[in-house]
Amino acid sequence: MTKHRPHGQPHSMSYDVSLLTADDVYLFNEGSHGDLQHKLGSHLISSGGVPGTYFAVWAPNAQAVHVKGDFNSWNSHSHALRHRGNSGIWEGFIAGLGKGTLYKYEITSHHNAYRVDKADPMGVFHEVAPKTASIVWDLDYSWGDGAWMSQRARRNRLDAPMSVYEVHLGSWRRVFEEGNRSLSYRELAHDLVDYVRRLGFTHVELLPVMEHPFFGSWGYQVTGYFAPSSRYGTPQDFKYLVDYLHRSGIGVILDWVPSHFPNDMHGLAFFDGSHLYEHADPRQGYHPDWNSCIFNYGRNEVRSFLLSNALYWLEEYHIDGLRVDAVASMLYLDYSRKEGEWIPNQYGGRENLEAISFLRRFNQEIYQRHPDVQTIAEESTAWPMVSRPTYVGGLGFGLKWDMGWMHDTLKYMSHDPIHRQYHHGELTFRMIYAFNENFMLPLSHDEVVHGKHSLLNKMPGDDWQKFANLRLLFGYMFGMPGKKLMFMGGEFGQWEEWRHDGSLQWHLTEYPRHSSIQRWVASLNHAYVSEPALHEVETDGRGFEWIDANDTQASVLSFLRHPRSSTSPSVLVVCNFTPICRSNYSIGVPTGGFWTEILNSDALEHGGSGQGNLGGVEAEETPSHGRPYSLRLVLPPLSVSFFRQDRA
Repeated sequence: MTKHRPHGQPHSMSYDVSLLTADDVYLFNEGSHGDLQHKLGSHLISSGGVPGTYFAVWAPNAQAVHVKGDFNSWNSHSHALRHRGNSGIWEGFIAGLGKGTLYKYEITSHHNAYRVDKADPMGVFHEVAPKTASIVWDLDYSWGDGAWMSQRARRNRLDAPMSVYEVHLGSWRRVFEEGNRSLSYRELAHDLVDYVRRLGFTHVELLPVMEHPFFGSWGYQVTGYFAPSSRYGTPQDFKYLVDYLHRSGIGVILDWVPSHFPNDMHGLAFFDGSHLYEHADPRQGYHPDWNSCIFNYGRNEVRSFLLSNALYWLEEYHIDGLRVDAVASMLYLDYSRKEGEWIPNQYGGRENLEAISFLRRFNQEIYQRHPDVQTIAEESTAWPMVSRPTYVGGLGFGLKWDMGWMHDTLKYMSHDPIHRQYHHGELTFRMIYAFNENFMLPLSHDEVVHGKHSLLNKMPGDDWQKFANLRLLFGYMFGMPGKKLMFMGGEFGQWEEWRHDGSLQWHLTEYPRHSSIQRWVASLNHAYVSEPALHEVETDGRGFEWIDANDTQASVLSFLRHPRSSTSPSVLVVCNFTPICRSNYSIGVPTGGFWTEILNSDALEHGGSGQGNLGGVEAEETPSHGRPYSLRLVLPPLSVSFFRQDRA
């Protein structure tokens, strides 16, 4: 990596330069600074006409802080930072230091002569793991996504279609001929965009791209919160990926992990010889599920750090939404803990009041600055009003993953069809609470790992039935109200579980059954985007109406989806969860005329047996299901059919 330094100029220290104003220090210590990325960390600037790098790091319990790197042969004593009053911040300017310089902070603590080398918590670029140094870098980039940014509010609204393709960048596609390496950000930009556009997804969601030392953590054990992982390229390369997605009309959501961080020595844990970012008491500061540290949300500076980080990705990288990981673990003090292993709040309860306060502030700040993005909570409990405004007592998220729908639906689909009549409620229960939150329906990465089997292998029956069941699962999801999310590999029926250190089974797409699943997903996405009834009213009960939720014996569900405006047609969805073809099946409908069959998962092009309704059905003036008209339908085996209301 090339270093740009004035030839022959010594790397001298200066303390006359500071990017921190008195207001910055006040807001940081108050917990309300949202722009620390411009103040802390390393910054390429000039002082008195001399180029160099300004450093600033928060380490209030340090006795001394030195910058060491390849520029001073990793000397521990030659470049000391100066303490900035009572702020806890150490800062200094080193002349002649240019882009590409490797560095760390050597921190000597007041406590027990503790000395440690730390990566920069605000570093925007780090060495490729297992190396741990930070890299002086700029973030200059010429964006070309102005058209997307100017109209993304329309693309991210709750009444807009949102079909999300969830991706782990390191394993989506690999180059076997070159040591099984992952694709770079720039390689991914072209391959991923072509694929996502072909299948019709509106957004991609990336498992955490923030720098992480352990590849097997999938990105959820973050040490470099302000840096895209250098495994795939530079910060500018990642910007190119986002830019190219945007220029192709595809939104970008990032997984964001404020719930915990790893205890790697070069990271945030025990940063300055004290428990600075985390709680000291393990009953509050240690996460038993992930052997990691829990942020101290009650510490003002930690709140400023996290708030700034969230806004940084939205502003610096033009990200369109943040999916916040493991929100339930933040909300409950006793999460995954036994009695006696946690400390109640000041009122004796199990709610983490400091985390609740932080999450509300996080959402308020984001929607105030960027009303055209979305925040999405992965929250698995019955905590109320997760996606309701803070001014009515909610947490303020835009959307919430419907984990209950995911677990109930996958459990139901795993039953042999002959037994499904006894488990009908696992499907219908969801509609009791479906509009209590703004939901996203996830078929995520967590459901295809650790012995849970791939989606295709969760399905019962022989191979034909497995594929039919998978098409039925996807069709049912797209018929239900709620935004959609599908993890990579599911869209073509991968047989194996996902492996982070390998590629998806792309060779399977050469076989008709797997490529037909892809065509089915593309057809679903096209209908979802083009039919207002399927996306305009997904968070409101006015957009959904049961026809028959109680045909347990036949294991058939039928319901209507309504658009916002009466000038657009409604869509009827009928699901047959048995391998029996049902002919002459009567469905009550509200109007006469012709009902066009717009989707049929049993069509030959989708890998089915070719049974269906020959393009549509004329309604009969025969009452059924409390409605004045009815349709006599063919329900193919293990299928879902969509019909658009075309008025007479």
